[in-house]
Amino acid sequence: MKRSTVKMLLASRELDHEVLLKGWVRTRRGNNQVAFIAVNDGTVIHSIQVVADLDAFPEALMKRVTTGSSISVTGKLVASQGKGQRVEILARELIVLGDADPEEYPLQKKGHSFEFLREIAHLRFRTNTFGAVFRIRHSLAFAIHKYFNDRGFFYLHTPIITASDAEGAGAMFKVTTLDLNEPPRNDSGAIDFTQDFFGRPTNLTVSGQLEGELGALALSSIYTFGPTFRAENSNTPRHVAEFWMIEPEMAFYDIHDNMDLAEDFLKYLIKYTLEHCQDDLEFLNKMVDKGLMERLRFVLEHPFERMNYTAAIHILKQSGAKFEFPVAWGSDLQAEHERYLVEKHFKRPVILTDYPAEIKAFYMKQNDDGKTVRAMDVLFPMIGEIIGGSQREEELGKMQQRMKEMNIPEDELWWYLETRKFGTVEHSGFGLGFERLIMFITGMSNIRDVIPFPRTPKSAEF
Repeated sequence: MKRSTVKMLLASRELDHEVLLKGWVRTRRGNNQVAFIAVNDGTVIHSIQVVADLDAFPEALMKRVTTGSSISVTGKLVASQGKGQRVEILARELIVLGDADPEEYPLQKKGHSFEFLREIAHLRFRTNTFGAVFRIRHSLAFAIHKYFNDRGFFYLHTPIITASDAEGAGAMFKVTTLDLNEPPRNDSGAIDFTQDFFGRPTNLTVSGQLEGELGALALSSIYTFGPTFRAENSNTPRHVAEFWMIEPEMAFYDIHDNMDLAEDFLKYLIKYTLEHCQDDLEFLNKMVDKGLMERLRFVLEHPFERMNYTAAIHILKQSGAKFEFPVAWGSDLQAEHERYLVEKHFKRPVILTDYPAEIKAFYMKQNDDGKTVRAMDVLFPMIGEIIGGSQREEELGKMQQRMKEMNIPEDELWWYLETRKFGTVEHSGFGLGFERLIMFITGMSNIRDVIPFPRTPKSAEF
């Protein structure tokens, strides 16, 4: 007999027929005559109840049916006689596939802290909370590909190993095959990277943007969706060393086109999740963040406010609010400033543009005022910045001057500059941190709880 999933059985309209179910025991209760076994297989947040007549099964077998054990059940799917479920399975045959000693199995029927569950990340998928989070993560990944595919974008795989630092951040993981105990050295005593695998220093990428632009300047519209890496020694709830980024790049787009796409994209993803992950979202709204559903609908129902950085600074200075970090033109906004604009002042998502050039990257389009660039940040409630992007500088001379001011060697990015020499066009793009998006949509407050196996300082256990 072909196995049915819990999701299939709970949705089934056909009753009183034989089914085969395989899954893991969540709970077991009952009396001397009957056992009620809640079985879950991860396909849906709900478990299905298996009713087992204890006279029909050996006592030794039933002692092995404990929380965490895996079982195979053959029986009849019937209308449930109890409350809380529409159907249940009357077991005819029961096989224990894998035991879970109750004295050792760490996920018993009680509340567990997220900190504890991070220590057993290999098992936390089996909890309701993390099952919901990672089903939503899957749905969002699918929705991202669907969104761009349906709009004529091409999925471009950009390098994970790179010799360039797109962000100028400097905190990058080095990649080498050299003997770290006795690396070769040149005449000056420095490490001789000409003897390394690539013949030069290389790192794990912090962004696929620069390579993405190359694709957009031939294919018109592309997007990347892949892992990125930052070697920052940070232990905050918003930072991990390995995370995923979605980075669309579009030729013939100005900053306004870029803002339109970012708003439409975010609203599409939220709407998709509400339509396809309702059970998981309702569970998270009840157990993790009671304001979750209201906040998601808040974003869907309001057009995003658009204003420039200078006007935002004026609003913050006039607010009378007591901020931990000072507000001054020329300084980057902190999360508390961003959230004030979204949650207190405008009461809707905000897109800020035209930031001071000094706090933004070299590749951003320079405005005519000589002080600002066409940067774009999308600000959300609870989280602050969720998207960062810009119209890219397409004029070769202006980019060369900017690189000179920022001490970025032209010879390291000669290939990037050549796109401004040969058939240059205005173009734009942005980056969306996948985990930050999942945090917003699930209500989870720590980024380590929305990525399967978080990589953080001194932590790469799994």
